Amino acid sequence: MSAYQVIARKYRPQRFEEVVGQGHVTQTLAQAIEKDRIAHAYLFCGPRGTGKTTLARIFAKCLNCSNGPRSDFNLDDPRCQEIAQGRCLDVMEIDGASNRGIEEIRDLRETIHYAPAAAPFKIYIIDEVHMLTKEAFNALLKTLEEPPSHVKFMFATTEPDKVLPTILSRCQRFDLRRIPDALIVDQLKKIAHQEGVEIEFEALQAIARGADGGMRDAQSTLDQLISFCGESVAESDVLSMFGLTSRDQILSLSRAMVAQDKPSILQTLDDLIGQGKELNRLMADLQDHFRHLLLHKVSSSSTQLEGLSESARKMLQSQGSSLTETQILRLLEGLNQTEYRLKEASAKRIAVEVGLIRAAESLSHRGLDDILQALKKLKHDPSSTDRPPKDPLPVAEPPQKGSPEALPSSTPKQSVAEADAQKTAEPTEKTVLGAEKAWEALLHVVSKESPFLHSYLLEAQALELSGNVLTAGFPAAMSNHMEMVDQRKHHHTLEACLAQLGHEGVGIKFILSKQVKAKAKPAAHAPDSEVPPSSLPQTGTPSEPSRASADATVPPDPKAFLEDPLIQKALETFKGRLINVESST
Repeated sequence: MSAYQVIARKYRPQRFEEVVGQGHVTQTLAQAIEKDRIAHAYLFCGPRGTGKTTLARIFAKCLNCSNGPRSDFNLDDPRCQEIAQGRCLDVMEIDGASNRGIEEIRDLRETIHYAPAAAPFKIYIIDEVHMLTKEAFNALLKTLEEPPSHVKFMFATTEPDKVLPTILSRCQRFDLRRIPDALIVDQLKKIAHQEGVEIEFEALQAIARGADGGMRDAQSTLDQLISFCGESVAESDVLSMFGLTSRDQILSLSRAMVAQDKPSILQTLDDLIGQGKELNRLMADLQDHFRHLLLHKVSSSSTQLEGLSESARKMLQSQGSSLTETQILRLLEGLNQTEYRLKEASAKRIAVEVGLIRAAESLSHRGLDDILQALKKLKHDPSSTDRPPKDPLPVAEPPQKGSPEALPSSTPKQSVAEADAQKTAEPTEKTVLGAEKAWEALLHVVSKESPFLHSYLLEAQALELSGNVLTAGFPAAMSNHMEMVDQRKHHHTLEACLAQLGHEGVGIKFILSKQVKAKAKPAAHAPDSEVPPSSLPQTGTPSEPSRASADATVPPDPKAFLEDPLIQKALETFKGRLINVESST
């Protein structure tokens, strides 16, 4: 009776075309043979079970086969069979973990000068080469750089970062990739058919997920399941044996997270733990689910989604419609942080519960881009952060006075283009002396009503009082300041203040003017100087003397500052609170 051979060895690839998922490596090696560009040293890197040593053996067959080197060798070739069975004297496989010292490398250096026994090349395959000591690497350097023409080195490692850079620079490096789940499923399906085993498609998917891109791990799992289940393997067998989570359970937990249903999150997690599910594997499966969701959101035709069933794709489409890309990224980031903390946590269940709830709560968080957009809207319209920014320029056709959206009723009808032209145009020479007096009185009243608005108006200067329009100019470099005050809401405030001063029906127009020079501080007045009365009839002139300089130097009233609508909206947006109010002058 012949000895039993495990599936991983029985179905090990023997030629380049049998290797799964590493076409970028097999094609390059085959081309090198065809064009006679064979290097003296090769390094195969990649995760476990992806085919590093297998590729080295196949390449050795290509080099030492009869009538070689050639990539289309005959499997019945005696030399190839010797290499496959480990009996070839000219192909030596060395375990780097067991022969890692300088003495072993010195022995190797002494033998490489001997000619091959029968094959064209003497080939050294060193597995887990990163395990060699630094001294052993140094002893290998000179030989590796200038070996005899009949010697070829092939190294395999899962940790290339531990290999000395001086060794790496002397090798042609090939990085093997994790094998996609779809390719693993196809290969396992072929093996199961040849072994006469019926296995559910969902079971194959579960095996592939647990293998994490390693074909050897997947084959070993299948071998174990066949021994356990016999000729029929179901998904439940895979889940119960390896502590994996079914797709339905992952979907149930993901739905609870998307809905931010904390009781359901905790209950589902409790059920999974009660079934013996492994928490690290659960976190990996959840991340994989939301990664697929992100890929489907970005591009539903992504090749990385080819292994999913039609029902799984429909589920992704349904769940993805309620989430943005940013929200999915937040979920993935939260799950990744939870997985990282899980490695060091003593109470792993609590760490996962807290992590899942925090990840779910992140869906309602506002990102920096959202806050910046809200601030931009707030700048143009402090009364709302939801409506789009309003044009700070005068409207083309001012509504009648009393309308909630009206600018001063005395503003003449004009097109937007005309309004833009007036923003930068110089005022006429009909400036009335009373404009400055009205402006000083207005500043005094506004300082009590809205200190925030007053601080911006200090940069302006009265230019003209013509009819029922008071024109104020800002320096050309202060266009941002003008935008902040030239808004409908502030026009209403200024109209009301002018009405208190007896200027009923008078509106304000702001322009950029070269006549107005920028000033570091507001112009100071004598401490005892009073605000000159307006030249227009006044019915509500304040009896209290006004000091413009005092407004610029005395700290604003915190209560009045806090009541400013723009400040209130800013505090609401950032969920902040007012601690102190100080003057910046």
